[in-house]
Amino acid sequence: MAQKEGGGRVKTGDHLGAKAIAGAPTAGGGVVVEVREKKGSLRAAIPTMPFPLAVICLFLNTFIPGLGTFISAFTVLCGARSELVSQRGVCCVFWLNVAAAFIQILTAVIMVGWIMSIFWGMDMVILAISDGYRDQGLPEDV
Repeated sequence: MAQKEGGGRVKTGDHLGAKAIAGAPTAGGGVVVEVREKKGSLRAAIPTMPFPLAVICLFLNTFIPGLGTFISAFTVLCGARSELVSQRGVCCVFWLNVAAAFIQILTAVIMVGWIMSIFWGMDMVILAISDGYRDQGLPEDV
């Protein structure tokens, strides 16, 4: 059920869209080499911030839905990276984050925005950890 894809890769017929290197075991107990999550525009616009700032935004989003997301929008203007900056530009990513904050604020009344706000803050922390900002400024051997 595997089809040959350009670049020496084999595309398996699974529903996740995972790719495996040619010659490696595939579907039915195989090894997944690469999995990419496809994100929507709002999720891809979440900025990668320093770890302490991401934790503060999570805290704010937990108790005041949308506030941490609104503050994180301004970090894009200060140079924080996002997956969409190269495609849509800093200004567009800023406004996408502002829109996400207002969606969270407006729908917090029915609990949807509050839950969305907490998940948004958790994504900010996960991005900060995965990008290595947690240990920023410390030597690697400490």
